[in-house]
Amino acid sequence: MKGADAEDRAALHLQALGREVLARNYRIPGGEIDLVTREADGTLVFTEVRQRRTDRYGSAAESVTPRKLALMRRAVLSYLAREVGQEVGCRLEVLTIEGGAKSGTLTLFFVD
Repeated sequence: MKGADAEDRAALHLQALGREVLARNYRIPGGEIDLVTREADGTLVFTEVRQRRTDRYGSAAESVTPRKLALMRRAVLSYLAREVGQEVGCRLEVLTIEGGAKSGTLTLFFVD
């Protein structure tokens, strides 16, 4: 699975930032969250991982469409209702890897 290498690297990077990985590839019909992590202060962070070896078809960040974000938000609401059941601080982000999954440049973007 080619996306798994990028997600593995992303998870290790987020753990190095002090986060605990709670879930990987959380799926609901029509949506998915690649990584769910928790920061030391309890904030839940829902991360979409995108990797592009080349920019031939656009950058990794450009591949995150408004539709993808809408599906991600839907999955986040499901996760919060099913797995958390209480009000907690949370946010969405996109982690991109430009270049090879194991050696490309990592960038985190926060989603409004």
